[in-house]
Amino acid sequence: MKIRDEYKVREIAGEHVVIMQGRYGADMTKVISLNESSLFLWNELAGREFETADAARLLAERYGIDEATALRDAEAWTKALESCNLI
Repeated sequence: MKIRDEYKVREIAGEHVVIMQGRYGADMTKVISLNESSLFLWNELAGREFETADAARLLAERYGIDEATALRDAEAWTKALESCNLI
């Protein structure tokens, strides 16, 4: 899977939000805010193909959590991106 290139993260009022670039980017009816770990994964994985296991490995390394927890969190993150059509 891959994060769609037309989406970019911007900091607005201290929050990191996903914005669609281009002429349709002005529609703010759906703003997606990223927490610290979501932003970390986005920054590490944007622009390349990745699997859920890649996200889990990054979470385990960064936050020192066990593999099962990292995989569960990575699966939740990728499902959230899929439901928002970001990947």
